[in-house]
Amino acid sequence: MLGSAGTLIAGTLVAGALAAPMASADSGARHGRDAEAYGVAVAAAQAARAGIDWQDCPADWGLEQPIQCGWVTVPVDYAKPYGKKIKIAVDRIAATGTPAERQGALLYNPGGPGGSGLRFPRRVTTNNKIWANAAKAYDFVGFDPRGVGKSAPISCVDPTEFVKGPKPDPVPDSEADKRAQRKLAAEYAAGCAEKSGDMLPYMTTPNTARDLDVVRAALGEKKLNFVGVSYGTYLGAVYGTLFPDHVRRMVLDSVVNPSTRSIWYEANLGQDIAFEGRLTDWMTWVARNDATYHLGDTLAEVRQQWETLRAAAKKAPLGGKVGPAELIGFFQNAPYYDSMWAPVAEAWSAYAAGDPQPLIDNAAADLTDTAGNIASENGNAVYTAVECADAPWPTSWKKWDRDNSRLHEQYPFMTWANAWMNLPCATWKAPSQKPVQVKTGKGLPPVLITQSERDAATPYEGAVELHKRFKGSRLITEKDAGSHGITNLVNPCLNPKVETYLLTGKVDATDQTCAPHAAPQP
Repeated sequence: MLGSAGTLIAGTLVAGALAAPMASADSGARHGRDAEAYGVAVAAAQAARAGIDWQDCPADWGLEQPIQCGWVTVPVDYAKPYGKKIKIAVDRIAATGTPAERQGALLYNPGGPGGSGLRFPRRVTTNNKIWANAAKAYDFVGFDPRGVGKSAPISCVDPTEFVKGPKPDPVPDSEADKRAQRKLAAEYAAGCAEKSGDMLPYMTTPNTARDLDVVRAALGEKKLNFVGVSYGTYLGAVYGTLFPDHVRRMVLDSVVNPSTRSIWYEANLGQDIAFEGRLTDWMTWVARNDATYHLGDTLAEVRQQWETLRAAAKKAPLGGKVGPAELIGFFQNAPYYDSMWAPVAEAWSAYAAGDPQPLIDNAAADLTDTAGNIASENGNAVYTAVECADAPWPTSWKKWDRDNSRLHEQYPFMTWANAWMNLPCATWKAPSQKPVQVKTGKGLPPVLITQSERDAATPYEGAVELHKRFKGSRLITEKDAGSHGITNLVNPCLNPKVETYLLTGKVDATDQTCAPHAAPQP
């Protein structure tokens, strides 16, 4: 899985939010616009009238005061806006600046699909310096997308069973291994249908984008200010396509390739290639710091240490709980995030020195962490449901087998693990739709796109593709870097450009290239 112009008077915002959707709903009925467009206009008008009843957050949500929490009601099916409803959990912290500085609400999605955005306001309570000036201008608003966390959560299997290890080695040794994995994937798809079948047809990115527009209206905002990271960039791209004239400011960081050819099968194959490249970057760094980690002073030696560890865990799972699947789950943190380079290397180094406990503690599931395991299972359920529903997937096992066998030869680190994670989509019990054709619509303002050059989870080509599709957008490239989600990293070149855009709406006259953020230290 995938991851701050002029001040507007609050009364004007509310009036605008009320007036625009009502007009849209009326014209939709008169001119026969598609049912979902009519439905979202109806839902947004209702939400604008209702507003949000902000209260202190429930104690078990882990959100300290002065963060407040509330709910926004949305239809499950936008084609039936008066039908079944669910509640979307939202939270906020008020802008820290003066009334004259305030520019409205800034909404955030951290990725997934399946990630919760409710911790976004904690960037204020934890004094995150990168976001301090944006926090003066905006209320920071987080939300759980439909199906996630507090927002009508879906589930596919028992959470304890979901996290329990050791799981089968993702890399098959035989056709029997492949048959076993195919059986597990089909059972998972069946479990999703059994436990969450009523929601599955509606667990789509376009519906989440429609929810986002209803939340915008409930907040009393005429237009949306939005930061999306990883999958959040695809959510933002779809929102910008469906509601171009509702966008005010939009920052899209670490971009999912929005091409209809890429969503989602090809996107996952592209990840396999990019993860191998970033794994090589990290292992090269480990070799360069052999004096600290003692895992080999060449890339080849470090790779061999990985193969040795993998083979040992396959033969006898560490602590009875950590096999190759669990190792991949832990080790993939390093290609994802530079901040994990040293912690993963440290645990690995301890194992090589004779102490397997740090690896076991990091890679094994904690079966006593009930809340964490529920969240993990729910996140995977949403990830699968959204990707399966957003687009058609190959149903032929021969195609999956051929594509992943070929990729595995050159890119073995993630290929089969990624394949098995997505294979439930081959036997999915709910309908899939055609992906949205992401494009520029009338009224879309300049969108700011940020991307590191060697990102593993969302390869660089995705940012280039979105940049082409959103006319007037600007792309900031972090050169010679590969961390995922770069707007929350300290970079003296990147941070001021993002801040200037959020505060003024201004972008540079041309695309920009920034030097990398500070390299990880051993």
